[in-house]
Amino acid sequence: MHLGPLFHPRGIAVVGASDSPGKAGYALTRTLSGFAGDLYPVNPAGGHIAGRRAYPAVTDIGAPVDLAVLTVPPRAVPGVLTDCGKAGVPAAIVCSGGFAEAGADGAALQDTVTAIVREHGIRLLGPNTSGYVNPRDGVFATFVPSVAGLRPGPAAILAQSGGVNLALCFLAAAEGLGVRLGVGLGNAVDVGFADVLDHLAADDETAVIGLHVEGVSDGRGLVDAVARAAARKPVVALKVGRTDVGDFARSHTGAITGPFALTRAALVQAGAVVVDDPTELVDALRALAVCRIPATARPGVGVLTGQAGPGLIIADALHAEGVSVPALTPASRDRVGELLPPLTYQDNPVDTGRPSDTFPEIAATVAADPGIDALAVYALDEPDALDLAATVRAVGGTVPVLVASGGPAEVLDTRQAGLAVPLFRSPDRLARAMSALVADAAAAHRIGHRADACPPARRRLGEPVDEDRAKELLAGFGLTVPQRFACDSRADAHRALDTLGGPVVVKIRDAALTHKSEVGGVRIGVRTAADLDDALDGFGRAARYLVERQAPPGQELIVGGTRDAAFGPAVLLGIGGVGVELAPDPVLRLAPLSEVDAEDMVAALPKALLAGYRGAAPVDRAAVAAAIRSVAALLLHYDDIAEVEINPLRLTRDGPVALDAVIVLGQPAGEKEVGS
Repeated sequence: MHLGPLFHPRGIAVVGASDSPGKAGYALTRTLSGFAGDLYPVNPAGGHIAGRRAYPAVTDIGAPVDLAVLTVPPRAVPGVLTDCGKAGVPAAIVCSGGFAEAGADGAALQDTVTAIVREHGIRLLGPNTSGYVNPRDGVFATFVPSVAGLRPGPAAILAQSGGVNLALCFLAAAEGLGVRLGVGLGNAVDVGFADVLDHLAADDETAVIGLHVEGVSDGRGLVDAVARAAARKPVVALKVGRTDVGDFARSHTGAITGPFALTRAALVQAGAVVVDDPTELVDALRALAVCRIPATARPGVGVLTGQAGPGLIIADALHAEGVSVPALTPASRDRVGELLPPLTYQDNPVDTGRPSDTFPEIAATVAADPGIDALAVYALDEPDALDLAATVRAVGGTVPVLVASGGPAEVLDTRQAGLAVPLFRSPDRLARAMSALVADAAAAHRIGHRADACPPARRRLGEPVDEDRAKELLAGFGLTVPQRFACDSRADAHRALDTLGGPVVVKIRDAALTHKSEVGGVRIGVRTAADLDDALDGFGRAARYLVERQAPPGQELIVGGTRDAAFGPAVLLGIGGVGVELAPDPVLRLAPLSEVDAEDMVAALPKALLAGYRGAAPVDRAAVAAAIRSVAALLLHYDDIAEVEINPLRLTRDGPVALDAVIVLGQPAGEKEVGS
């Protein structure tokens, strides 16, 4: 059922309305007092509340009610919702806490509530939420009266926490950004991320969506909904839980915080711009509400500054985020040189030394350069030297432009009033907002190359997989593995050495032994029969071995896959070897992968490694991307693979080779389609 009655009601019942200050029902009734539709206080005592007739129950109203807002004790909620069902109320909000976030008894009560709304077809927001705000329609269904001052605008906020929803709405208002709809999901027993994202994606008055995520139980549902929304308008996401805040998150919203890195990676892959804090989220919303860079994998940003120091901060911040700040063409540099004194820096960034009357034309020149897709402009406020509005007009829509300045707050407020684009108050915030524009353009490019959905796998391996079998499976999906022999005796091992010739690598072959090198289960450089006997003696009572041709040297990566409880199949790429836990954070994506997804993973590796670390050859990006997709395909093919790991994947002169392979089986996955 659509969410129109919930977010755009014509009649509202406040259940638990009160004339007693300090009660939530009092605050909620006052907050809704400006509602232009019909407002019905509901209280068992009847009488009048806030100058309106109060009804003992929802069933006594006798007029159409689209939305019931409940501020009653948790034990009273099931009865009230049953009354709503009898009265034909299509939507409800339960503000009360005391449900799944409060323990086993609360979880049982929440199950009862869920069953009631399903039985009656009621769309329920909450429980344990502060509600929502809809300034456009004058609906402030929350118990915080000051929200009535929020002005309407193009940005929608969707937060897992009701408190964060309101905090973001107020922060947006402080930055001059109006709100179309601000929703706090709370425990989300019915209306969840996907429902609201689909509603906002279809809403023509929503230009940009801000998303706050704590914990995720249905990761694929969230990712698919973000992808649907991002295909139509920008989505900016903030994921909390970088540190171990799981217990707090559980008590706060009833959601256990999921894996931070995987959730962020999944949101990026779905097309969202992922940010690190609320201020960055609001700055990104401000920028994306008014301008977007056309879809492109790697946009180029021009930087124009009236002072060198702030320009350096902007350029440095952009480079740190991987944003391209390309050199200008010779023609552009020649024209800039004609407009500036010779001692200024005339490439990109362009430092004018101090704004002059040529500043707007310089901006237009930089913006017109063929390598520039967006322009960031900074200058301190100097009324006699700087006209920001004229600078923006000079660009004339050639490329998106964002501006920042420094000066007294009241002066900058006046400057903002004359600008058609956001005015940021510091160089670092300008850089982060520009990074958001760039990330949005890259996301739009990825959306155009999203991997097709695939049906759920129903094939199973069934039996434990040793390294030899794991490599056989990987080879079947296109990966290169060393020539090898599985040996069940010392005699078999000697025959393998005679066939392969030295040097070879000898390993214990045991499906239960996943980290063989840690227990002395790997010997390299075995060339002679005596070397082999020495290696086998060192393996003790182990009787099954793997003898394989030793690969030539090369850089080493780890490529892995896992089946996450919330997101399903996911793949990993990072720096490999025995010290993998000490390496930088790996790159994560959900399976299935498009070619662009895999290429993006490889591009995210450290630049020094990609270029050829310590004399090694540069990384063959296409070959590594193909290896990642092969691992993803294997993970999707067998639904009882819990983990697959190639560590290391050695990058030899002949291509990537899987030197070690581990496959761990687990419970078969569910039947939900992956990547739909």
